Amino acid sequence: MTADSAARTLTPLAEILADYRPRTDAEAADVDRARHLAAGEDPWSRAAPLHVTGSALVIHPASRRVLLRWHLRLQAWLQVGGHADPGEVEPLAVALREAREETGLTDLVPWPDTAPVHVIIVPVAASPAEPAHEHLDVRFVLATDHPDSIRPEDPAAALRWLSVEEALATTEPNVGETLARVTWPG
Repeated sequence: MTADSAARTLTPLAEILADYRPRTDAEAADVDRARHLAAGEDPWSRAAPLHVTGSALVIHPASRRVLLRWHLRLQAWLQVGGHADPGEVEPLAVALREAREETGLTDLVPWPDTAPVHVIIVPVAASPAEPAHEHLDVRFVLATDHPDSIRPEDPAAALRWLSVEEALATTEPNVGETLARVTWPG
């Protein structure tokens, strides 16, 4: 098999991870696990104890604000995102769909490009509906020009625009790490 034919057999997730460069030792360990997962049968399967999710920080570049969503189960302000729907295999497509559903924003675009900004494995505590597991979260940044058009998909999942400083003080440290990687204009 040539290098070209091997590259054609890579999944979209494997392609993203092949080009991704971790910034910390902890992230490098997560990316190593992610590459192993991507080489397996179905990295998106929710039945697996480690599976892929796609998420995004939604920003309004002109005002340098970030949109966070209240996550009722975790009792925390987090980025938007979630699991793939059947047939979805591209992390950015998952993040875009989830962001549109959760925020009501229809003009979301990758910022400043389509590359992920953070790859991280996060633990998920058990619930009555599922055992403890881990999410391999591939994170992106999405921008909107219409920040006042937000509408939460669920009243219990409030949305809130925050300055970078407010967001860093409000959210989980791993989301703060993602936020620190945002490229702002100017």
